[in-house]
Amino acid sequence: MDKILNNLGLAQRASALITGEEMVIAGIQAGNVCYIFLAQDAGRSTYKKITDKAKFYQIEVNASYTSEDLSHAIGKANRKVIGVVKKEFLKILKK
Repeated sequence: MDKILNNLGLAQRASALITGEEMVIAGIQAGNVCYIFLAQDAGRSTYKKITDKAKFYQIEVNASYTSEDLSHAIGKANRKVIGVVKKEFLKILKK
């Protein structure tokens, strides 16, 4: 597992993440999400909805991992979308 995924697990334990399409969209609209992990294997409509919102609100999206990678990293099953809500962890995740 690479460093970003290890740090994603740390961020999960620190309550710095929100998961799930609806939660992440609500977080984007509320201005709480500062970075998004979107699974490569997310459905077409989910992918479009998240990338369109992210583009509108100018939030960077990382789509370089599968849902299995993301789910395993945070210890929750079947996660396709993860939003980072604490800017402190964004620096760690982007290293």
